[in-house]
Amino acid sequence: MTSSAPAAKPNAPVNVKLLLIGNSSVGKSSLLLRFSDEQWLPEDESSATIGVDFRVHKMDIKGKKVKLSIWDTAGQERFRTITSSYYRGAQGVILVYDVSNRETFDALPRWFSELETYVSDAVVRIVVGNKVDKEFSRQVTFTEGQQFATRMNCLFVEASAKTAVGVRDAFQEVVSKILDTPELWQPVTSGNKTGIAGAGKSAAAATMQSNQTMPGSVNLHEGAEEESAGGCMC
Repeated sequence: MTSSAPAAKPNAPVNVKLLLIGNSSVGKSSLLLRFSDEQWLPEDESSATIGVDFRVHKMDIKGKKVKLSIWDTAGQERFRTITSSYYRGAQGVILVYDVSNRETFDALPRWFSELETYVSDAVVRIVVGNKVDKEFSRQVTFTEGQQFATRMNCLFVEASAKTAVGVRDAFQEVVSKILDTPELWQPVTSGNKTGIAGAGKSAAAATMQSNQTMPGSVNLHEGAEEESAGGCMC
């Protein structure tokens, strides 16, 4: 029998885990840096993220205090075995492509296929077309991005980590939708176990990963309560 867990303290923040995924060099780390620190690192000064980066950000939205744990993953294929376990417990996913690089947009179906393996259907998804400051070299139109997001039944925002346009909107849209989906963040109890009903990976994927240890993998949950600003910005 499943029942509601004891009510959280009135001032306790809602803990939300967000993921940033997408091809390498689409600007995932730059979006995270712009959102969390209101900074931008020029492309010629950045390098590809290796493994994962992690940041904590606090915000007030819809009358609630929210503590975001935001995970930024490497887009290169060689790091997929490291970052696959990072999906566990996610409540929202931000899929990023570069509007000036069609290849990164065409790769989105592959990223969605990966999501189907590792997260539940309830997890909130948003597609973000980054680098709209490169309007003169745009290869993917706003309409194309919007239509794709509609087909995939997810949110859509265009943004620029360089100019900050749309960046805060992207994160706020995801968090707002999560707060509108109580099963993603309100604890429930079943027997003597407490957890979040709708978040995280599918049962099959969770079982598969719990039964194997991947070479070179990292424990992505140790120290998750600590604020970190490590990693490279790309």
